[in-house]
Amino acid sequence: TREQYEVLRREGTERPYSSPLDKEHRTGAYACAGCAHPLFSSSAKFDSGTGWPSFWKPLDGAVGTTTDRSFGMTRLAVHCANCGGHLGHVFDDGPPPTGLRYCMNGVALAFTPQA
Repeated sequence: TREQYEVLRREGTERPYSSPLDKEHRTGAYACAGCAHPLFSSSAKFDSGTGWPSFWKPLDGAVGTTTDRSFGMTRLAVHCANCGGHLGHVFDDGPPPTGLRYCMNGVALAFTPQA
Protein backbone atom coordinates (compact mmCIF):
# COMPACT_ATOMS: atom_id res chain seq x y z
CA THR A 1 0.00 0.00 0.00
CA ARG A 2 1.00 3.63 -0.19
CA GLU A 3 1.34 3.74 3.61
CA GLN A 4 3.57 0.64 3.63
CA TYR A 5 5.78 2.20 0.95
CA GLU A 6 6.01 5.44 2.94
CA VAL A 7 7.15 3.59 6.08
CA LEU A 8 9.30 0.81 4.59
CA ARG A 9 11.03 2.74 1.81
CA ARG A 10 10.85 6.40 2.91
CA GLU A 11 11.26 5.91 6.68
CA GLY A 12 7.86 7.31 7.56
CA THR A 13 5.86 6.60 10.72
CA GLU A 14 2.26 5.49 11.00
CA ARG A 15 -0.11 7.23 13.41
CA PRO A 16 -0.06 5.71 16.92
CA TYR A 17 -2.95 3.35 17.71
CA SER A 18 -3.75 2.99 13.98
CA SER A 19 -2.44 -0.56 13.54
CA PRO A 20 -4.53 -3.59 14.48
CA LEU A 21 -1.23 -5.37 15.21
CA ASP A 22 -0.80 -3.20 18.30
CA LYS A 23 -3.64 -5.20 19.91
CA GLU A 24 -2.75 -8.57 18.33
CA HIS A 25 -2.39 -11.14 21.14
CA ARG A 26 -2.43 -14.47 19.31
CA THR A 27 0.61 -16.73 19.18
CA GLY A 28 2.45 -16.41 15.89
CA ALA A 29 5.22 -14.74 13.95
CA TYR A 30 5.85 -11.26 12.58
CA ALA A 31 7.66 -10.80 9.27
CA CYS A 32 8.69 -7.85 7.11
CA ALA A 33 5.73 -6.66 5.03
CA GLY A 34 8.18 -5.77 2.26
CA CYS A 35 9.92 -9.13 1.78
CA ALA A 36 8.40 -11.66 4.25
CA HIS A 37 11.70 -12.02 6.16
CA PRO A 38 10.95 -13.35 9.72
CA LEU A 39 11.52 -10.60 12.32
CA PHE A 40 9.83 -11.22 15.69
CA SER A 41 8.11 -13.95 17.67
CA SER A 42 4.87 -13.18 19.46
CA SER A 43 6.59 -14.46 22.63
CA ALA A 44 8.70 -11.26 22.63
CA LYS A 45 5.73 -8.91 22.12
CA PHE A 46 4.45 -6.71 24.95
CA ASP A 47 2.01 -3.84 25.40
CA SER A 48 4.16 -0.73 25.71
CA GLY A 49 1.20 1.66 25.82
CA THR A 50 2.77 3.72 23.02
CA GLY A 51 0.30 2.81 20.28
CA TRP A 52 2.75 0.78 18.19
CA PRO A 53 3.47 -2.96 18.26
CA SER A 54 6.44 -3.43 20.60
CA PHE A 55 8.87 -6.28 21.17
CA TRP A 56 11.71 -6.80 23.64
CA LYS A 57 13.91 -8.65 21.13
CA PRO A 58 14.00 -9.57 17.44
CA LEU A 59 14.82 -12.98 16.04
CA ASP A 60 18.57 -13.59 15.70
CA GLY A 61 19.99 -11.73 12.70
CA ALA A 62 16.55 -10.44 11.66
CA VAL A 63 17.13 -6.68 11.94
CA GLY A 64 19.83 -4.07 11.75
CA THR A 65 20.06 -0.56 13.18
CA THR A 66 21.30 2.81 11.99
CA THR A 67 21.55 6.16 13.72
CA ASP A 68 18.59 8.44 13.01
CA ARG A 69 19.16 12.14 13.77
CA SER A 70 15.85 13.42 12.41
CA PHE A 71 13.48 15.65 14.39
CA GLY A 72 16.31 17.15 16.50
CA MET A 73 17.07 13.93 18.40
CA THR A 74 19.27 10.87 18.10
CA ARG A 75 17.55 7.48 17.91
CA LEU A 76 18.34 4.01 16.58
CA ALA A 77 16.28 3.22 13.50
CA VAL A 78 15.48 -0.47 12.93
CA HIS A 79 15.49 -2.01 9.46
CA CYS A 80 14.91 -5.45 7.97
CA ALA A 81 18.24 -7.26 7.63
CA ASN A 82 17.06 -8.77 4.34
CA CYS A 83 15.57 -5.91 2.29
CA GLY A 84 16.55 -2.85 4.34
CA GLY A 85 12.95 -1.76 4.86
CA HIS A 86 12.43 0.71 7.71
CA LEU A 87 10.50 -0.89 10.57
CA GLY A 88 10.64 1.61 13.44
CA HIS A 89 13.02 2.46 16.28
CA VAL A 90 14.56 0.76 19.32
CA PHE A 91 14.65 2.38 22.76
CA ASP A 92 16.22 1.38 26.09
CA ASP A 93 13.02 1.58 28.15
CA GLY A 94 11.67 -1.94 27.57
CA PRO A 95 11.01 -4.82 29.94
CA PRO A 96 13.43 -7.51 31.14
CA PRO A 97 15.32 -9.47 30.12
CA THR A 98 16.72 -7.07 27.46
CA GLY A 99 15.45 -3.70 28.68
CA LEU A 100 14.80 -2.83 25.03
CA ARG A 101 11.63 -1.70 23.27
CA TYR A 102 11.55 -2.36 19.55
CA CYS A 103 8.76 0.06 18.64
CA MET A 104 7.59 -1.08 15.18
CA ASN A 105 5.22 0.35 12.61
CA GLY A 106 2.40 -2.16 12.18
CA VAL A 107 2.18 -1.49 8.42
CA ALA A 108 5.79 -2.66 8.11
CA LEU A 109 4.87 -6.04 9.62
CA ALA A 110 2.92 -9.07 8.44
CA PHE A 111 1.50 -11.33 11.16
CA THR A 112 0.99 -15.06 10.71
CA PRO A 113 -0.89 -16.81 13.51
CA GLN A 114 0.40 -20.16 14.69
CA ALA A 115 -1.71 -23.05 13.38
